[in-house]
Amino acid sequence: MTGATPQGSGPAGAGRTGARRVAVVGKPIAHSLSPVIHDAGYRAAGLTGWTYTAIECAEAELPDLFAGLGPDWAGLSVTMPLKETALALAEEVSPVAAAVGAANTLVRRPTGRWYADNTDVPGMVEVLRAAGVGAGARFTVLGAGGTARAALAAAAALAADSVTVLARRAEAVGELEPVAAALGLGITAADWADRAAGATGADVLVSTLPKGVADEFAGRLRLTPATVCFDAIYDPWPTPLASAAAAAGSRVVSGLDLLLAQAIGQFEQFTGVAAPVSAMRAALRDAWSGRSAPGQRQHDGQ
Repeated sequence: MTGATPQGSGPAGAGRTGARRVAVVGKPIAHSLSPVIHDAGYRAAGLTGWTYTAIECAEAELPDLFAGLGPDWAGLSVTMPLKETALALAEEVSPVAAAVGAANTLVRRPTGRWYADNTDVPGMVEVLRAAGVGAGARFTVLGAGGTARAALAAAAALAADSVTVLARRAEAVGELEPVAAALGLGITAADWADRAAGATGADVLVSTLPKGVADEFAGRLRLTPATVCFDAIYDPWPTPLASAAAAAGSRVVSGLDLLLAQAIGQFEQFTGVAAPVSAMRAALRDAWSGRSAPGQRQHDGQ
């Protein structure tokens, strides 16, 4: 994920000079740390003229915004609630984005055609693998939204032994079944009424629930040092679930880890050059530590 983008897969006009534009789009978006990460990467890589901004955009507004992008635009990072709409706008779609039915990355190809990808999935695989997750792990996924779809794809890529999904709406789990089938993955729904029991015993616990919803799990799960706990929220941090996992000796992965990992993949697709990971990581760390007050939950890794 951190190597140079293959020749010909970068954006039209990619290079170290010349004005090129990229933005993160979604609603809300003012809290996004993506501009911090990408701008630091441009500076470290010597990409003069490249700029990365944040644009607040509702779902109904995205097609018009997209249609108005001029030739200086290299791509878009896409966050909630636009990921399904973004997939439909692209002329070319990666297999992983097609499988999960969502795109967090739109890249203008050298041909001028737009390509949709989902870097949340390889980003999640990378951070989970770094935490020690290997083949044969038992996954439990809390939630059934867009990040849960990425978690299913990551579980498939990591050759999970089993995947249990817990969601407040039973029908939401049913909506994940076609995604799981496309990934060649079997999933089992657990009863939300007995959620603590359903989430106990997993090797990998992935929470994709909104801020506060997973807090009740903190004191009710039997977590061990063998458990990997990934909470996709990073603001505020640590969450009660992450704190409980750390107290139990579990390995903890945060939404900040995913934010950086998925941004590295986007950077390389947008620019066509290897990402300066150390500089991007340092910029994210400094920006996060400099925040003086709790903000909003970061949506789906942007």
